[in-house]
Amino acid sequence: MDSDGTRDTRGTQATPVPHPTAPPHPPAIPPMPPSPPRPDGSAFLSWLRTPRPEAAPGVWRFGHRPRPEQEPELVPARQLLGGALIAFLVGWLVWSLLWNGYLGSWWVLPLELFTPDSWRQGNDRVGNAIVWYSYYTVIALAILLAVGRIGRWGEVWRRYGPPAWRPAAPAAEHPPTPDQDPAAWPQLRRAGAQDAAERLAAEARAGLMRDVDHARITRAWQGVRSGRHSLAAFTGAVLEDGAAACPHPSGQRDLPARHARHDLLTGQVRLGTTADDPRNPYHYRGAGLALGPELIGTSLLAVGPAGSGKTGAVVRPLAESLCLHALAGQASVVVVGAAGAGLGPAEAYDVVVRVGHPDSAYDLDLYGGTTDPDEAAAILAEALVGDLADPHPGSDHRRSTTVLAQLLGPFRAVHDRFPSVPELRQLLDGAPGPLTALRKGLTDAGHASLLRELDARERQMAHPGDAGTVLADRIALLDRPAFAAFFDTSGRSRPFSLRALDHPVRVRIDLPQRGHADASRILARLVLAQFTAAVTAREDRSLFSCLLLDDATGVVTPEAVRGIQRLRSANAGTVLTLRTLDDVPRPLRGPLLGATGCRMALSGLTPWDGQDFAEVWGKEWTETRDVTDRQIIAETPAGKAVHMLRRVITGQAPTARAVTVRQVERERWSASELAHGVPPGHAVLSLTTVRGEHAPPLLVDLRG
Repeated sequence: MDSDGTRDTRGTQATPVPHPTAPPHPPAIPPMPPSPPRPDGSAFLSWLRTPRPEAAPGVWRFGHRPRPEQEPELVPARQLLGGALIAFLVGWLVWSLLWNGYLGSWWVLPLELFTPDSWRQGNDRVGNAIVWYSYYTVIALAILLAVGRIGRWGEVWRRYGPPAWRPAAPAAEHPPTPDQDPAAWPQLRRAGAQDAAERLAAEARAGLMRDVDHARITRAWQGVRSGRHSLAAFTGAVLEDGAAACPHPSGQRDLPARHARHDLLTGQVRLGTTADDPRNPYHYRGAGLALGPELIGTSLLAVGPAGSGKTGAVVRPLAESLCLHALAGQASVVVVGAAGAGLGPAEAYDVVVRVGHPDSAYDLDLYGGTTDPDEAAAILAEALVGDLADPHPGSDHRRSTTVLAQLLGPFRAVHDRFPSVPELRQLLDGAPGPLTALRKGLTDAGHASLLRELDARERQMAHPGDAGTVLADRIALLDRPAFAAFFDTSGRSRPFSLRALDHPVRVRIDLPQRGHADASRILARLVLAQFTAAVTAREDRSLFSCLLLDDATGVVTPEAVRGIQRLRSANAGTVLTLRTLDDVPRPLRGPLLGATGCRMALSGLTPWDGQDFAEVWGKEWTETRDVTDRQIIAETPAGKAVHMLRRVITGQAPTARAVTVRQVERERWSASELAHGVPPGHAVLSLTTVRGEHAPPLLVDLRG
C-alpha cells in the first residue's frame, strides 16, 4: 500500500529526495512571492541585525533588554518628594545662616589663612571680588551636593524629570564589519564560498530575501557542514537562484498570512507578555513570552475552559510558527482539531485531511504506513480501546493487540494488504464467510503458522468476555456511511501516513466531531499513536517534529503517556489542550503532568484542576515579615511638632515598629489563586527546555 505525505496541496507527487533541504535540484523558475518585494532590504537587514541576547527560558529574545535578577527597592513617591523638599529647605537654611553671619565667620577662615594679604587688601577690587565670590560658590555647591545626596535628588530626576518623559534614545548603531554582519554570511566566507555569500548579501540588500529564506538557506548550510550535502551543489544552487535556493517541496517561501510575531532566527513565536506582577520573578516582568522548539520539545499541556484562548492564543500561533519552520526545512508539523476550529487556512498546509468530508483530497492511513502486522495491531488497538485500558500495570491492552494481530497477519499474507474497515469489522464479529475465505487462502498458500493464529482467534470467540467483541463495537464507529470513502486500503485513494514526518511536511487533520464525537476520539488516539511510533523510529532526527492536538479529550491513555515521555529524545514534542483535567482518568493526571515539561493553566480553571497544578508546581521557600506597629504618643510640644512633620512627609502617624522575619514554605500558586486569581486573557505557564533549564510558573498576558 502506497502511503506518503510528500504530495503538496496542488495534488502533484513530489519526487523523493534524500533530504528536503538538499540543494542539487532547485526549480528552474522560483514561485512568485505572495507579496511584492520591498524596494530595499532595510527592514530585513534591521530585523537580522537586531540584538538577541541570551535570556531565561521563554523570554522573547528579539530586542530584549535584560533586567537584574532582584528588584531594586524603591522609596515611596510621597516620602521621596517630601525628603527632597525638606533637604532643600535645610540647605537653604544653612546657607542663610552662614551668609548672614548667625554662625560666625569660621567658615571663611580657610580663605583668610591660605590667601596672601595682598589679594584681600589690595587695590584690585575686581580681583578681590572674584576670589571671595568664587569661594562662596564653592561653599554653596558643597552644601548643594550634600543636601542633594541626602534628599535623593538624583532619583527624583530619574523618576520624574525629563528622562522619564520620553523613551530612552536607542544606542547609535555602527555598521558591523563583514566578519560580524550576519547579512554578509560570514560563515560561508570562512568556508570558502565567497561567491555564494556575495549573492545572498546582494539579495538581502535588494529586499529579495525574507526571514524564511534566511532560515531555509541556513538549514541547508548546516546540511553541508554535517556532510549530508556537498558544498559545490549548495554553491551552485545559491548562485543560480539566490534567496530562492534550496526550496521547500511545495515551492512556497512564506505563509499566506501571519497572525503572530515570529523570529525565525531564534525559532520563537511570541504568545504574550509576562505580567508585571509580584508573583513573577523580577527579570521576567514586562518581558515578552515566547515558545520555540527547545521548549515544545518537552511537550506542552494547556488546560482551560472553552473561550479561555487555548486555540486562538496558543495552538494557532504555534501551528503558524511550525509551518514557517517547515518551509525553512527545519520542522514537520501535524495539526489535529475539529473542522472549522480556526487552525489556519488550507493554503498554509501541504496536506489537509478532512475526515468525513466528501471533498477531501487526502485519506488517512488507518495503519500508519507500516507493513508489520504486529506494529499495526498495537497502533490500532491503542486507537480503538486505549481509553478502556486499566492505567495500572497488568491491563488487558495486550489482549486487544493480540486479537488484532491474529487477524491482520493472516489477512495481509493472503491479500498483500491490510483489511478495510468493513472487512475488519466482519472478521472481529466472527462472520463465517470472511473467516472461511481467509482460512482457504491460508491453506492454499501453505501458511501453517498463520493458520494456527486464525484457529486461536476462532477458539477465543466462543469464550465470554472476548476482547474481539469490544473491538468490533469500536471499529463499527468508523464503519459509517460518512466514512465510506475513507480508510481505503485498496489503493484507490490518496492516504496520508505519518511516516512522512522525516520530511518538512505541513499537515492538518480535521476531525468530524459534530455528530461523530466518539469516532473523532478514536481518530485522535490513532494519530497520536502513529505520531509517537513514527518519530521515535526515524533515523535522521535533526528535523523537529510536533503534533498539535486541539482538544485531547479521551486521548490520554497509559500508552499515550509513555509515548510522550519518549518524544524528547527523538527531537519531537506534542501540544495538547484540555477543557479540564477531569477529561483524563484520575490515575493518569499526575503522570501526564509529569510527562509534559511545559504546563499552562488558563483563566477560568476549576479549583480541582488548580489543585493538580499546584501539586506539580510544588512549593518554595519565601521570606515573610510580621510587622507590629505601635503608635507613639508625644508628651511635649516639640515632640508633637516633630510628629506632625513626620506625618506630613510620610503620610503616616509616627509608630514604633517591630519586625519578625521568618522563612516559610508556600505553594508557588495555590489552587484558589489559579481558580480565582488569574485575570481573563491570562494564563500561568511553567517551562522546561530540552536541556533541563526551568522557568517557574509565570503569570502571562496572552493578549500582549
